[in-house]
Amino acid sequence: MTLRAWTLRQLSWDEAEPASRSVRHAVFVEEQGIAAELEWDGCDASCTHVVVFAQPELPIGTARMFSDGHIGRMAVLRPWRGCGVGGAMLEALVGSARDRALAEVWLTAQTPAIGFYLAHGFTPVRGELLEAGLSHRKMTRKL
Repeated sequence: MTLRAWTLRQLSWDEAEPASRSVRHAVFVEEQGIAAELEWDGCDASCTHVVVFAQPELPIGTARMFSDGHIGRMAVLRPWRGCGVGGAMLEALVGSARDRALAEVWLTAQTPAIGFYLAHGFTPVRGELLEAGLSHRKMTRKL
């Protein structure tokens, strides 16, 4: 088994932007075929961001959270999936929400990722919905 070292940082959008753009473009635009104009919604400046780096400055994962506890834009580069990167980002944002005394966090999970979010304490609260042409389900986690 190969040890894969990485570091998670909570950053402002000004600090996170180059790394987040790199990962989100690779995952959402290139891999999943989401239109770039849908990915870049203009909301990033008002969000808390986490970015995971391998080596000193190689971005491999990113996620954001709005002030109301809405978590989104979670993306991990394919070679790093299954290594704990997504879980660490999610728990970091949950911790930030707790620090803000929020009662819950919520997200819309892509259908193939529902099991991941269930394993992290999220509960489905609504049926299937489409976002950017992909099947999603709203999920919440009480804090």
